[in-house]
Amino acid sequence: MQRAGKGRTPRRPKKPSNIEKDPVGVYCRIRPLGGEDEECCVEMISSSTIQLHAPDGLKANRNGEYKETQYCFKKVFGIKTTQIELFEDVAKTLIEDLIHCKNGLLFTYGVTGSGKTYTMTGSPGEGGLLPRSLDMLFNSIGPFQAKRFVFKPDEKNGIEVQNQLDALLERQKRDSQQSVPKTPSSRQRVDPEFTDMINPDQACKFEGVDEDCCYSVFVSYIEIYNNYIYDLLEDAPFDPIRPKPPQSKILREDQNHNMYVAGCTEVEVKSTEEAFDVFWKGQKKRRIANTELNRESSRSHSVFTVKLAQAPLDADGDHILQDKSQVNVSQLCLVDLAGSERTNRTRAEGSRLREAGNINQSLMTLRTCMEVLRENQMCGTNRMVPYRDSKVTHLFKNYFDGEGKVRMVVCVNPKAEDYEETLLVMRFAEMTQEVEVARPVDRPICGLTPGRRQRNQAFKDELSRRLEERGGPVNGDPVQLNQLIESLPPLPPCELSDPSDDQTLPRLMEVLERRYRIRQKMTEQFNQTANNMKFALQQFESQFSSKENVLHDQRSKLGEKDKVIANQRTEIERLEKKSKTLEYKIDILQKTTEMYEQDKRSLQQELESREQRLQKELAERRRMEQRMQGVVTDTKLKWERECERRVNAKQLELQNKLWVKDEKLKQLKAIVTENGGASGGPAEPPRKPERPSRERDRNVAQKRSASPTPLSGNVFKTRGGGQAVEFTDIETLKQEDPTAPSRKRRSGSGEGPAQTDDIENRPPVANISSSHGYQKRRRP
Repeated sequence: MQRAGKGRTPRRPKKPSNIEKDPVGVYCRIRPLGGEDEECCVEMISSSTIQLHAPDGLKANRNGEYKETQYCFKKVFGIKTTQIELFEDVAKTLIEDLIHCKNGLLFTYGVTGSGKTYTMTGSPGEGGLLPRSLDMLFNSIGPFQAKRFVFKPDEKNGIEVQNQLDALLERQKRDSQQSVPKTPSSRQRVDPEFTDMINPDQACKFEGVDEDCCYSVFVSYIEIYNNYIYDLLEDAPFDPIRPKPPQSKILREDQNHNMYVAGCTEVEVKSTEEAFDVFWKGQKKRRIANTELNRESSRSHSVFTVKLAQAPLDADGDHILQDKSQVNVSQLCLVDLAGSERTNRTRAEGSRLREAGNINQSLMTLRTCMEVLRENQMCGTNRMVPYRDSKVTHLFKNYFDGEGKVRMVVCVNPKAEDYEETLLVMRFAEMTQEVEVARPVDRPICGLTPGRRQRNQAFKDELSRRLEERGGPVNGDPVQLNQLIESLPPLPPCELSDPSDDQTLPRLMEVLERRYRIRQKMTEQFNQTANNMKFALQQFESQFSSKENVLHDQRSKLGEKDKVIANQRTEIERLEKKSKTLEYKIDILQKTTEMYEQDKRSLQQELESREQRLQKELAERRRMEQRMQGVVTDTKLKWERECERRVNAKQLELQNKLWVKDEKLKQLKAIVTENGGASGGPAEPPRKPERPSRERDRNVAQKRSASPTPLSGNVFKTRGGGQAVEFTDIETLKQEDPTAPSRKRRSGSGEGPAQTDDIENRPPVANISSSHGYQKRRRP
């Protein structure tokens, strides 16, 4: 087994998982507008629902509409709600739980200028939650308070019990000490009297106080400024030469793992007026400042703690049990959180800007802790809650871990300028309601017989009555004791003047015997009366015990019925909230359905229009196909004609080539024949060859000139109006005279003209270009 190291905090035992939990009670209070001409953005729909309207000029959402949001609370208090109504619904049960040894946390939350300090403190004639809580507490435990200094703080968040003698010495010591001079305040302010805060007709009292216990109340007042803790009740000596700034305090954890402020002043108070005076003493030291949005803006979070110590009486019902384990301590923290603010609206600079940053940071840490708690509870995760990021959350982490009941009053300013900040506050409040806190368990009941104080008081009253009837002393009064002595037979003179006096002593002895007999009878009567009284008390105690048992059974049954009723009420509230949520969702779904129906209709219209366009396109496509079929048919005919023309042109070309070859052969034959005639007989004149008929080509050309289809391919028109033929394979032909080298020689012999005539009489030969792809033109 591993040993715990020195100074290590012992681990807290894990709580069972079947602990009953309650959600954080979140209430909403709407303050009145400053003027009738101001625009309002908050509307109270029901006793548990408010609705936020976007003010005029605010940017619309994506759909171009202003979104209206609704938020549900445990209860909503309108502008006409009085302070007493707010107290009875919010804080009254916390005071009852405080008397029943259960802790509580009540804090106000909202933007700056939303009425948080007014809700917590109030004004003359309209006391807030704090003075009314103190008034109800002292009205309930007033007759059962212990004497001063019987309970004493041990400076470790615990309470010790002193006996009557030590308490008396402590009181005398404190009374003899001279009061320390107070620090002069720069703000001259008249403290309001408690009698001016609350009307006596509005006083509250709790009837379920345990009369067999003694009570004592201790109060403390701190503020958290720039994430530092300062004691507002600390009496520091004032040095006019070198004034010292107040010293900050630190947080510690006691043996029960509860957080407390070490070295914080705890003042024992015995009345509401005294407690309220202590509160105003600390209120004067609290830091406030003037901003653009609030004339007296709180620059720090204030925490006023009411600690109630109670211990049972002994078996006789006369003195407090001197056992520290029997002392129960419960506390109620009343927290006034500083308001969140935007620096661009407050125009804060310097220290004000730093204060605003620390205030917003601490509130953001509180929001983060709530989000992590909700996530852990709803999703079953085990994320670490960042309590230590801020002194506010670190101080109250025990309450969220199940050490007490938590309630929050959200203060709302309905003016339009605070709409965006109010929207953030509403979201935080909505999230906080989903956080559940473990229900505090009841403290163990003392095993002594109940009704001890009443029996002791009844015994004292009966004894005093009997003594009054007998003429005896009442409560040890010496005057009544002297009267009882004087009621006995008077003593005779006891002086002996003569030694032989035999009458004085017998007379004295007789008187003393009578007095003795009377005293004996009185003693017997007193014993008998005491026995009768004791027997009557025993009978009364037995009857009282039986009645107490019956009453206890009835109370237990009533408590069970109350629990059933409370559970049913909680279930009804939950179902009402769920029904409202479902109604809201139904409205949203109906709006969404209408939007979808409208979209469906528009899409159907668009589909019909597209179908019409598609039918038109199909008809146009059919017309285009028919047109293209006609074009294809015409093109096919055109290309058939073109192919026929090209075939004819190719045949003509081949015929021309054959003609050219025939011409060559004939010319060659003529030359050979000429050469033979020169050597032999006379030569026959050359016969002029006939060229192939071109009648066919002329007919084709006439047809093509008459046709609207332009010529294409190898035959095309020229600039002069004629036609040209483009050949793909061209061959160069040259015609030479075999007698050309001897032309000069023969010209002189008279043979030249004959040769010239032969050449001129030859048929014309086409002039063919030597390059491939050039045009071939016929001679005219």
